[in-house]
Amino acid sequence: MRSQLWFNAPGSAGDHKRRRIRQAGFTTDDFQGKPVIGILSTWSDFNTCHAHFPQRIEDVKRGVWQAGGFPAVIPLQSVSESFSRPTAMLYRNFLAMEAEEAIRSHPVDGVVLMGGCDKTTPGLIMGAASAGVPAIYVPAGAMLRGHWRGATLGTGTSTWQAEADYRAGRLNQAEWEQLSQASVRSTGTCNTMGTASTMTSLVDALGLCLPGASSIPAVDAEHGRMASTAGRRIVEMVWEDLRLTDIVSPASIRNAVITDMALSGSTNSLIHLIAMARRLGIELSLDDFDRASETVPVVCNLMPAGQYLMEDFHFAGGLRALLTVIAHHLDLTTLTVTGRTLGEEIAGARVWNDDVIRPIDNPVYPRGALIVLKGSLAPRGAILKRSAASPDLLNHTGPAVVFHSYKDLHARIDDPSLNITRDSVMVLQNAGPVGAPGMPEWGMLPIPRRLLAEGVRDMVRISDGRMSGTSFGTCVLHVTPESSIGGPLGLVRDGDLIRLDAEGRRLDLLVDDAELEARRRAWQAPSPHYQRGYGAIFSRHVAQADEGCDFDFLSRAGTTLDPEVH
Repeated sequence: MRSQLWFNAPGSAGDHKRRRIRQAGFTTDDFQGKPVIGILSTWSDFNTCHAHFPQRIEDVKRGVWQAGGFPAVIPLQSVSESFSRPTAMLYRNFLAMEAEEAIRSHPVDGVVLMGGCDKTTPGLIMGAASAGVPAIYVPAGAMLRGHWRGATLGTGTSTWQAEADYRAGRLNQAEWEQLSQASVRSTGTCNTMGTASTMTSLVDALGLCLPGASSIPAVDAEHGRMASTAGRRIVEMVWEDLRLTDIVSPASIRNAVITDMALSGSTNSLIHLIAMARRLGIELSLDDFDRASETVPVVCNLMPAGQYLMEDFHFAGGLRALLTVIAHHLDLTTLTVTGRTLGEEIAGARVWNDDVIRPIDNPVYPRGALIVLKGSLAPRGAILKRSAASPDLLNHTGPAVVFHSYKDLHARIDDPSLNITRDSVMVLQNAGPVGAPGMPEWGMLPIPRRLLAEGVRDMVRISDGRMSGTSFGTCVLHVTPESSIGGPLGLVRDGDLIRLDAEGRRLDLLVDDAELEARRRAWQAPSPHYQRGYGAIFSRHVAQADEGCDFDFLSRAGTTLDPEVH
């Protein structure tokens, strides 16, 4: 075991490490000849979704001790979706790098990955994949459902809806505050099928957590039992030398893509799954998602595309039950962390509420949730969550109203003199990986207060940014290449006609080639946001959305060999 290379290194090197571990009150028998398990925790006081992790760490430790291992906690960057600025996405790659280096630089034989809040899941998986040791994921679990005035509230989705009513004057400030507070009843991640629940579900479908763990509510006693079981299982995985590369295959990745469509998963999942796959040496493209979109319908009836929440999903049977519904679309021979196949793990699972998890012949939406658009405005692709869009806007042509930055958007959106109607196409530039920076969740552009008061609740909105997985509307996202590196989105001007044809998978700027070429010659790249530090590294090395937004020097399979231990 690699841990013993540290503790039993020849001469003073090994003596020093044994002496220092005893300093913490352990005896030689506690760690000698046993698998050392690193518990990679993304807990912090600012990541309220993970507020229960201190107890879950103890649950994991209990399982590791019971199985004859030696647990050691390694705290990592928290990457809180709510508090990290300018955006948590800027720090996903930071977490991935930190996880990889923490594993490589410490005497651990296997790791338990503790995450859940949006970027922590892909960041941890990316880092562990590159580090190459056995790993098991412990998802944070979703918070309890919210309630206000007899209505059930979903995190994010319900507050976006209420915010529109508040801005339109239909809710006063006190009511808005009451509803907001009522929507967050406990620790845990967003309880809608937002990015957090999508990514933990996809990790479940990939076989990287205990089967069905992704839907257990954060504060349920079952969650603690799951964490302890994961602690026991990782010790066994070390003895079996069962690694991520043994578990995840091209078939596993395809299963995750199919599952994503059936869940009506977050648009962010495309970026993260591509990045995760590439770390494991598996090629995945936007076209793979688009093909899957026509293969399987949406059968998961959760907000924002449906009406229920993660708590309902869990008690309806959770992911294992959903996978039985779409089983004929999946490769059931893929492996899981249990050492058993996916087919073996979902055998016997049942759907207990067929409105939450719909049968194939009664879907929430007849086709997959996410589609890829291409055209003169998005040569390398853009994403639309059609299951959360307005059907009457899926084929729409309208004049552009352009905002050059997020600051410009908020300065002018409610200006009474803004020349905008319900038929306009709202365009936000410089919201991409380099331009924002970090590709924030700005894609669900706010509708002008004047139009909200008229009853407008959706418009075609286009950007090179992302949107929260809890968001909804006819929002075209991830336009690639982004505007700040010279993509066509940066050439759009007020009044230009833009055509969205969701059925034809097209997004086009209806401006003649000569005019576009003149604009391209006149275009100037904006000044970089960062001159030093991690921000400068990010801006210089981040890939575009269609390539997973990983760093160019990390987006590949393979591990760096352990250095000689001293």
